[in-house]
Amino acid sequence: MQEGLKRTQEERRTETIRALLAAARKCFADKGYVGTGTPEIVAAAGLTRGALYHHFADKAALFAAVVEEEHALLAMAINAASESEDEPGPVKALIEGGDAFLTAMQDAGRRQILLIDAPAVLGREALDAINARYGLRTLIEGVSEAINAKSIRDLPVLPLAHLLNTMFDRAALANAEELPGYRKSIKALIRGLKI
Repeated sequence: MQEGLKRTQEERRTETIRALLAAARKCFADKGYVGTGTPEIVAAAGLTRGALYHHFADKAALFAAVVEEEHALLAMAINAASESEDEPGPVKALIEGGDAFLTAMQDAGRRQILLIDAPAVLGREALDAINARYGLRTLIEGVSEAINAKSIRDLPVLPLAHLLNTMFDRAALANAEELPGYRKSIKALIRGLKI
């Protein structure tokens, strides 16, 4: 193999981790955490159990990495939706960001991983820490911006962001027929915060 074509150890490591995360995400989404075994994950990734345990302490650590990645993807979708070029204003940005969250959460596997399995497997404290790095952080920033712009009432930022986050999570669990009602209600509640 030519020198320029050799993969570095770091590239192989990254490729192995990517394969494990992709396979685990699919298995956890399809069968849930409890219904998924590590032999199934490594078979889907085309790797050995040794490769899995070289990179992750156990199935729970792999699951936590999948949850982290799902939160990062959600945050990107929310940021993209709330950062339109026409400067919609902080209240509209909160509404559009929430709507983007609900749209992204229509993936049944994502709901299974983030809203059903993650609280049970990781525990509230660990899940809150992951969420704080992504979606909740974005929501706190949006609430702060809306308060600072005097677009919504001056309320404690963190409690308001946590309550909005919980509202979005509950709406994400709704079935497709109920979702329009949740979207309409969320929009009304956020607009009700206006000064």
